[in-house]
Amino acid sequence: MQQVKIFKGVDNEISELEQQMNRWMRKSGAKVISVTGNLTAQPAPTAGGMNSFAAGHLMLVVLYEIDSSQG
Repeated sequence: MQQVKIFKGVDNEISELEQQMNRWMRKSGAKVISVTGNLTAQPAPTAGGMNSFAAGHLMLVVLYEIDSSQG
């Protein structure tokens, strides 16, 4: 049976999101079919220097398959 799992985070914390996804994949035993992502840019803050920028929102959708007997 195919299922969907959604992970969300911000682009300046990608390594934490990656660790969360990998941990979930190991624990669930799911057979991952595909991973699709989307990054939404956020407007730069008006206050601050020229190098200021806001983190973008990151959403990753994992399509996976599990044995239907697992529930």
